[in-house]
Amino acid sequence: MEADAAGARLEERWRGILSVHARTMCELDRVLHPYGLGASDFEVLDILASGPSGEGGEGGQCRVQNLADRVHLSQSALSRLIGRLVKDGLVERSVCAEDRRGVWVRLTAKGRALHAEVLPLQRAALARTLDGDG
Repeated sequence: MEADAAGARLEERWRGILSVHARTMCELDRVLHPYGLGASDFEVLDILASGPSGEGGEGGQCRVQNLADRVHLSQSALSRLIGRLVKDGLVERSVCAEDRRGVWVRLTAKGRALHAEVLPLQRAALARTLDGDG
C-alpha cells in the first residue's frame, strides 16, 4: 500500500511539472509570436547572447552540437530551427576551421537586437508562470 501511495505522489509531482512546462511554453510562445519567434527560437538566441566566450557571449557564437545539448531538441529539429533563424537573418552558420565536421552558429547584429528587445518580455513571462502569478 505504501508503494502505491509513493507512486501516486511521484505521478502527481510529474503531472505538476508537465503542467508548469506546458503553461510556461504557451505563455512564452504567446509573448514571442508577435516578434516572429517561438520559445525554442528565443532559447537559441538567448544561449548565443549570454554564453561564455567561445560558446556565446563574445561574438555570440556556439557550436551546433553544444546548442543541441542545451535546447532539448533533436538534431534534425534544431537544424530546421537554425535554418529558419538563418533565413530570418538572426544567425549565421559557418564551418569550424579546426574540425570540418563541426558547424558554428553566430548571432547577427539583427539577432542580437531582437534578443535584447524581447528579453524583458521573455523574463516577465517566466516570472508570471514560474512564480505562480500566471
